[in-house]
Amino acid sequence: MGSPRVSLEQWRVLQAVVDLGGFAQAARHLHRSQSSVSYTIAKMQEQLGMSLLEIQGRRAVLTRTGDALLRQSRHLVQDAVDIEQFAASLNQGWEPEIRLVVDAAFPTDLLMRALRQFEPINRSTRVQLNEVVLSGAEDALREGLADIAIASHVPADFLGDRLIEVEFLAVSRFDHPLQGLERELTVSDLKHELQVVIRDSGIRGRRDVGWLGAEHRWSVSSIETATTAVREGLGYAWLPRHRIQSLLDEGVLKPLALREGRTYTVKLYLVYGQSGNPGPGTRQLAEMLYSTVKDAEYKTAVKD
Repeated sequence: MGSPRVSLEQWRVLQAVVDLGGFAQAARHLHRSQSSVSYTIAKMQEQLGMSLLEIQGRRAVLTRTGDALLRQSRHLVQDAVDIEQFAASLNQGWEPEIRLVVDAAFPTDLLMRALRQFEPINRSTRVQLNEVVLSGAEDALREGLADIAIASHVPADFLGDRLIEVEFLAVSRFDHPLQGLERELTVSDLKHELQVVIRDSGIRGRRDVGWLGAEHRWSVSSIETATTAVREGLGYAWLPRHRIQSLLDEGVLKPLALREGRTYTVKLYLVYGQSGNPGPGTRQLAEMLYSTVKDAEYKTAVKD
């Protein structure tokens, strides 16, 4: 791969001449002599073997080829500026990457809202998002694979703060046989129908949540797949209310009329990774997750 013949500084001079309307204006802006600016442009044209500017009256105007090259050069110069700013951020302690591990029960709209708030200030820090189920977040924390985790349990040797409570509701499709009984349902009624269960994605300490007494049970790997299975009438399941509210409103899914155990609540905690000393980007993202949840809870309370 050959080395570039034209430097970033030369492209910057060309941009200044075009944007400011002439060699004299560019020279003042760049704190250089007008002859130096003129020489830089002439040298560029020689190196590229083409004319970039032509003088019309008192203004320097781009040629067609100059216009095309200038558009490309703006990306080049901006990329160089971004790299330098990123280097300065790293020097100040900003992380090049934040590993965010999130329990799938956490509301996706709140997660995206927090990430959208974080994006303008992220200083080119990448976010690696991994969605897990049940003990998957704990495994990631223990294995040092998470800088922030939203988990249903806080592992030993870690500290976490309550972030949100998620309600799981027992539901089936509106025309499921359990809905046709038109009475309070018992454990005996459930045992003979297909239960859809969301499988724990963890490896070390897999655990089950909720009632698992059905003789006929299918396990799936995600809340989305479980919701689809129930929506298609394959069985019943306990699903996060926030994920199925639209289906409940439309009448596609209906709560099961259980005598007890219609709902259960899962508490989710925000936990920092093993270092116990999160970087500035990690702290900023965590604060945005907290504030997003609090704002949503406040709006819900006002609405109610």
